[in-house]
Amino acid sequence: MGRKKEKFKFIDLFAGIGGIRISFEELGGRCVFSSEWDKHAQQTYASNFGEIPAGDITRVKEDGIPEHNILLAGFPCQPFSNAGHKKGFADTRGTLFFNIARIIRHHQPEMVLLENVKGFRNHDEGRTFRVIKNTLEKIGYEVFAEILNARNFKLPQNRERIYIVALNRKKIKSMNFKFPGPFKGDVRVGDILEKKVDSKYTISDRLWAGHKRRKKMHREKGNGFGYSLFNSKSSYTSTISARYYKDGSEILIEQKGKNPRKLTPREAARLQGFPEEFSFPVSDCQAYRQFGNSVAVPVIRAIAKKC
Repeated sequence: MGRKKEKFKFIDLFAGIGGIRISFEELGGRCVFSSEWDKHAQQTYASNFGEIPAGDITRVKEDGIPEHNILLAGFPCQPFSNAGHKKGFADTRGTLFFNIARIIRHHQPEMVLLENVKGFRNHDEGRTFRVIKNTLEKIGYEVFAEILNARNFKLPQNRERIYIVALNRKKIKSMNFKFPGPFKGDVRVGDILEKKVDSKYTISDRLWAGHKRRKKMHREKGNGFGYSLFNSKSSYTSTISARYYKDGSEILIEQKGKNPRKLTPREAARLQGFPEEFSFPVSDCQAYRQFGNSVAVPVIRAIAKKC
């Protein structure tokens, strides 16, 4: 697109705490509108970007949004009741994606970047993805989609997500978009761990006993469910999720002579590639939810540089 060295404008929808925004600002872009309904995420967003995102996107009129070159959205996955029938804009009505589609249709930005969970590709037997792809194509876009893993982008986390890039056929000359390939170089979980950690992150005897009991039960049933334990030499962790605040079972860190511990919120931020200066003026519980719901920043950065 040739926009790396010049200023451009973008909007940040379903913004969360701004994980997608970071990389586009690094490239010289200016965010002219943001939207996020969760009040705690709004608080963290405001702390880092100096603005409180607009709330419910369904109440925002498309003509009230400033002109922009790029639309960014880490949108939620919803089933479409009539998916695969009309194969177009009407199929998205009643879903949150409809609000993205109507904004794209009205403003015709040069590029759209969407992010979702890996399972989105096959959600509702693939109908959801097909409807979104067909909708974007009918609006005038060439659509590219790829599942990328954060562990291939210098993050010690096994996190697969689908990224969808849509380019405006009338405004972009080259439709030969290619997603970034894996980066070379070793990373370890130790790279994101803090040297001194408060004892409050060490899990209790009762919780640890419960984790081990459930792990044994699942093992006897022949499945691999249960807690996951890592140390500083581990190549990567499992995926951090929004539920991490509950018991930390998906990522526990070994400690010599004591029970394992949960990641600290700062370590959770590092695991997603957020900069050290990124602040989170919320409770640990909310911080875990926010980082678990957010994006792997280095993956977004690599995609942004390709645009």
